Amino acid sequence: MTREEAERLLTEAGQADDGDFPLLEAAIACAIHDYPFRDPGPVRVLAANAAQRLSERIGEEGPDDALTETMAADMRLNGDLLSFDHPGNTDVIDVAERRRGLSVALAVFYIDAARRAGVKCQGVDFPGHFLLRVETPEGPVALDPFSQGRLVLPSELTRRALRAGLTPHVADRLDVLMAPVSDRECLIRLQNVLFIRAIKALDYESAERSALRRALLDPEDHRPWLDVAAAREKQGALTGALEALARARGVDDPTEARRLLSVDRVRMQLN
Repeated sequence: MTREEAERLLTEAGQADDGDFPLLEAAIACAIHDYPFRDPGPVRVLAANAAQRLSERIGEEGPDDALTETMAADMRLNGDLLSFDHPGNTDVIDVAERRRGLSVALAVFYIDAARRAGVKCQGVDFPGHFLLRVETPEGPVALDPFSQGRLVLPSELTRRALRAGLTPHVADRLDVLMAPVSDRECLIRLQNVLFIRAIKALDYESAERSALRRALLDPEDHRPWLDVAAAREKQGALTGALEALARARGVDDPTEARRLLSVDRVRMQLN
């Protein structure tokens, strides 16, 4: 798959309703958009095997235990404790090969397997650490895909929230802490991680690509186009930056003044 083909797939995914969002295939397209011409076959094989194994476990175990045992024990998926900043930890093709990754990348496999096996599982955009919400007969529980799918107790959720800077009256509300997000938002969070890492490394080409993927995945949000423009401006691609700002203008933008200032700044450099 080429980068252009990946962009077409991401554009189609961006136009899909949340209920029909193709999480696994969109994650593959994101990976290939970064580094084209790789074989996504191992990702699909891992996902299919995980779904089959989870389906076999469901009748014998609770949904949360079955999901944890399948993904962490059977599929050997876990967080990368030794090399947290390894670039492969955010790439589902590399994750499928190494069986290591960041929480949000691992969550792609957890959610995909759960959906295929009939387990209700959604991402939780928890501050500083992506978690999973799994519905059980006793109520929803939180799992940590980075720590072998370990159950996260409500008291620990509160402690983590306080450490992340949430106020006590928010940190005590489990309905807020465990509020689920869509599959689309899960993948967008992964692109945000890549964007932040690229900006810190002054890798503006990678920053542009990750911002562009966010724009394609969520065509109703103007903010990714502003990040595309900023990354292009850093590379000296001023015409491309203006094009991105024009795309931002075409989306409902409550910060029109900021956009106009950005356009004027870039145009001044062109004149």
